[in-house]
Amino acid sequence: MILSMTLTTSTTSPSTDRARRIADAAITLLAERGLRGLTHRAVDAAAGLPEGSTSNHARTRAALLTVALDRLAEVEAAGFDQTAHDSREVLGPREVREQLAAVLAGGLHLALTEGRTLTAARFELALEAGRRPELRARYNSLGSGFVQAVAALLTAAGCPAPDRRARYLVSWCEGILFNATAGAGQANPPSAEDLAVEVGLLLTAVLTDS
Repeated sequence: MILSMTLTTSTTSPSTDRARRIADAAITLLAERGLRGLTHRAVDAAAGLPEGSTSNHARTRAALLTVALDRLAEVEAAGFDQTAHDSREVLGPREVREQLAAVLAGGLHLALTEGRTLTAARFELALEAGRRPELRARYNSLGSGFVQAVAALLTAAGCPAPDRRARYLVSWCEGILFNATAGAGQANPPSAEDLAVEVGLLLTAVLTDS
């Protein structure tokens, strides 16, 4: 699920900057050209790096896909991590619910607008994970971590069955993203207002003690 949409590069060190440029370029290529367009040479060109830079960083195609997946998960989690931190430190159950609703609705809207590149890249990676067991294991691990984070927030919001209902909530978000990005709803994606209403209704159901 996309919660923070901006691909950024760090200037903390040349090696970190180069690694992120490679990962960000790989994500962009996946979104624009699909899996067939993702090559080490294409990433070098897209990242503006000398030929061979990507091969030195991720020698195999599997390694390059993992680099893209890890970076994508890092960017997606940024906004959600801050919400989880706030819920533990300063927010009560009602405030956690309000914060979670805002983050989910806003994040989904960004994923379908400015963050469409990340969303498209993640679906490409999800499909490829079905063909590569090592990528599937990593994809599933990252996904499980996100479900656990949602469950923690639902617990803070007073949810009676946070683990199970976190899976419901994440599955719904995944469905919204797919439908509006690659499915039948692509031509008419939900507006920010639509998403706010739908998220509010879903959270009411998820947090109901039944």
